[in-house]
Amino acid sequence: MTDRQPESTAARIEPLATLPLFHKLDGRKVVLAGGTEGALWKAELLAATGAELHVFAAGEEALFAGLAQGEIGHRVHIHSRAWQADDLTDAAIAVADLDDADAVRAFVAAARQAGVPVNIVDKPEHCDFAFGALVNRSPLIIAISTDGAAPVFGQAIRTKIEALLPPGLKNWAQAAADWRPAVQARELPFALRRAFWELFAGKAMAEPERVPNRDDEAELFAKLSRIEATHDGKGRVTLVGAGPGDPELLTLKAIRALQSADIILYDDLVSPGVLELARREAKRMLVGKTGYGPSVKQGDINALIVSLAVQGKHVVRLKGGDPGIFGRAGEEIEACHAAGIPVAIVPGISAAQGAAASLGLSLTHRDHARRLQFVTGHSRKGDLPEDLDWRAMADPAASTVIYMARATLPGFRERAIAAGLDPQTPAVAVLAATRPDEKRVAATIADLPERLGELPASGPVLVLLGHAFGPALSAANPAEDRRRA
Repeated sequence: MTDRQPESTAARIEPLATLPLFHKLDGRKVVLAGGTEGALWKAELLAATGAELHVFAAGEEALFAGLAQGEIGHRVHIHSRAWQADDLTDAAIAVADLDDADAVRAFVAAARQAGVPVNIVDKPEHCDFAFGALVNRSPLIIAISTDGAAPVFGQAIRTKIEALLPPGLKNWAQAAADWRPAVQARELPFALRRAFWELFAGKAMAEPERVPNRDDEAELFAKLSRIEATHDGKGRVTLVGAGPGDPELLTLKAIRALQSADIILYDDLVSPGVLELARREAKRMLVGKTGYGPSVKQGDINALIVSLAVQGKHVVRLKGGDPGIFGRAGEEIEACHAAGIPVAIVPGISAAQGAAASLGLSLTHRDHARRLQFVTGHSRKGDLPEDLDWRAMADPAASTVIYMARATLPGFRERAIAAGLDPQTPAVAVLAATRPDEKRVAATIADLPERLGELPASGPVLVLLGHAFGPALSAANPAEDRRRA
């Protein structure tokens, strides 16, 4: 078997301007210096965490009076003097809103001398950490950061998320915290613990505005017990269609599968943007299959899928387009069934659909194409398949989509024309459909094979053939916004 290693961590995670962290401050000492409205806002935020907050605001103590008298007032200590270096001793974090440059430098130096992370309001060059824009559904909390570049932009994103995120998810997040000890008490293996929380998440997202209750808890544990009773230590396999390339064309079900994967086996045709949507902890393994180039043998892929699933993993086999259209899915399904491993299929938008959408055209047409046929231009031996129905290929009322057509299109043209195909039939060759680097060439089928050299030399070529694609011949450069819509 070809030895394929998981891709590096660096390849899985794009560079980060800052590392997002969530600090536990309940009962811990926090220092805040400054007597401004900005300092007051930071004081309210810090006090909400349950921190022992020490505010140094000489001459501006009245600004914080309301905070000190609230429900958490016993943890807010207002000092009627300026801060001193020893005030920072044993602090978890230190925050200041100061205008004087010398005062800022002194506070930062004292904090770092004491080993305390420091933040200076609106002065990111002096900050060890930053406050993000918050979406508060505590214990569910979302923080948004622009690394200090554009706080207003971060606030706009927060507003968008606020509108999309049901307020009721707060109750489900609290239920998760309440029920977690019961899950841990069962001492379940990782796969079953994850199964429970997947059930929980599915129920929460299906009914986000309903307050969860004991009946919900009992229902989820009953489902878990049924899964536990049939659990044999084996994992499962999900064949997922990654679509033609544009990550926005992934289905919701595909995203859920990627988010629950332990290991992802993906093809060369899967775009980096699609992989970005996968669970961060999932290992990714490239099992590339490149026409006329280095490839992993299908038998090796089948064996790898089975061996990983037997270890109890959720294996996601991620394929460009739709896994059931020239994706060798049938062989992988058979291998799983032979090993007694459950396998599910998540269909994807096919490359043909993506290419037609980029062209702004329909695959079928009431006047020109009453039949749609998908064929491969690539046999097991790498040449043109001998068993194609050439009368069907010549049908003037059909739209024909030829997969993997780059090397065999000249032979396809000759055989199809000999069977009666009109040489003037419109044809479009598309490379990297729906991606930013999409390229296409439109011509008649008589001329298209010689024009394939206008496309980049690497990557699979899809050919759309039929009178439904006639408008592509008159549009030398179809509107770019059809792809960007």
